[in-house]
Amino acid sequence: MAETPFRPAGNRHHVVIIGAGFGGLFAARELADADVDVTLINRTNYHLFAPLLYQVATGLLSSGEIATSVRQILANQDNVAVVRADVTDVDVEGQTVTANEGAFTRTYEYDSLIVAAGAGQSYFGNDHFAEFAPGLKTVDNALEIRARLVSAFERAELAETEQEREELLTFVIVGAGPTGVELAGQVAEMAHRSFKGQFKNFVPSQAKVVLIDGMPQVLPPFGKRLGKRAQRELERKGVTVVLNALVSNIDANTVTYKDTKTDKETTLRAATKIWSAGVQASPLGKQIAEQVGVEAERNGKVPVNADLTVGETDNVFIIGDMMSRDRLPGVAQVAIQSGEYVGRIIKEQVEHDVAQADRDAFEYFDKGSMAIVSRFNAVVKMGKVEVTGFIGWLMWLLVHVSFLVAGRNRLVSIYTWTLNALTPKRYNLSTTLQQQHGRNALKKLREKAGDDNLEEVRDTNGEN
Repeated sequence: MAETPFRPAGNRHHVVIIGAGFGGLFAARELADADVDVTLINRTNYHLFAPLLYQVATGLLSSGEIATSVRQILANQDNVAVVRADVTDVDVEGQTVTANEGAFTRTYEYDSLIVAAGAGQSYFGNDHFAEFAPGLKTVDNALEIRARLVSAFERAELAETEQEREELLTFVIVGAGPTGVELAGQVAEMAHRSFKGQFKNFVPSQAKVVLIDGMPQVLPPFGKRLGKRAQRELERKGVTVVLNALVSNIDANTVTYKDTKTDKETTLRAATKIWSAGVQASPLGKQIAEQVGVEAERNGKVPVNADLTVGETDNVFIIGDMMSRDRLPGVAQVAIQSGEYVGRIIKEQVEHDVAQADRDAFEYFDKGSMAIVSRFNAVVKMGKVEVTGFIGWLMWLLVHVSFLVAGRNRLVSIYTWTLNALTPKRYNLSTTLQQQHGRNALKKLREKAGDDNLEEVRDTNGEN
């Protein structure tokens, strides 16, 4: 006998939200005073502020400052039930969602479904690169990268030859979008400022940071002027910027890239590689798209209607990093605004029986893009307004502090950033072997034991 799908007692309109990233969280908040029951299913027990993962990776912040318990955030919202589980199946026709946590599996019946499962790292078909070049989409990724970075300097202290030390002190970052630029700037600052005087057998500033991208400029969405400003600042800080270059191979010790203009291949010896070149939407999007007769894009994003529904449905919404509409970028503001919008749509439907044809179309208000290039230096683009340098850095601080969902996290982050501005010290550089090797070790163990015995390891952002 098949299990009866679960729904909360009381038989109110049941909203299932998949993912507790910005989209899912803000949708749940928008429904706080609505006559609905909300089940929020998330793979982890925390809401992750992904734009600051690079600061965890480089020892500026601890993971606790950017990853906050979902239950704590929504503790005062009586109509929300939080479930930590991994969604494995969505049945659009049957209006059910199936999720499991280990051996425990439950199917949930929904009246409205909000899919905000986010996106993970894409290696453009070269998934084997992941073993040697972790992406930066999860807390685990950030802690692994931190361990790799710190370990490289520690091992360089023990290197027996200059060639070995040079390889250990070469850091390659693939992808010159905001994450890659911010990472490159912070790794250079670690070498030139934070680690100054801490090693006896070499000078940390001899480290080489290489930023590689296939595009002709860094930060393409920011425009040519800001891209050039960011590149000049990175180079001033000692970063080598390689553009028009596509990575063709990564292994334990090397990175090979090809110049797109000359087809010339170059191989760099580098112990530490980090990948920040692309994203792939959660596979749940493709699963849903196939059921409703919509074709998902190559990156997994799903085309949505003006009200962010998918296909001919009126109650299945795809938002944030998973949706494709008007070429909107995969940034926090898109997720926040789409989450709030869908929350309002469902609330209006429940309270006023608003038909789908009468729904207002989603309109995105672009609040701009920003990225820190170095200490006291950021680039900001808000419409036609472009800001750089110290003013841009202050704007970045204000915006990112406001995005942190917990008051304590705001205070701790402000304190930490102030200390880092005034002193070279970083207070979150502790690492473990588990952080450095755990992802690959668990993957190999799973392959040896079989998928039935160990939970699958996935490189996504934890929003499902």
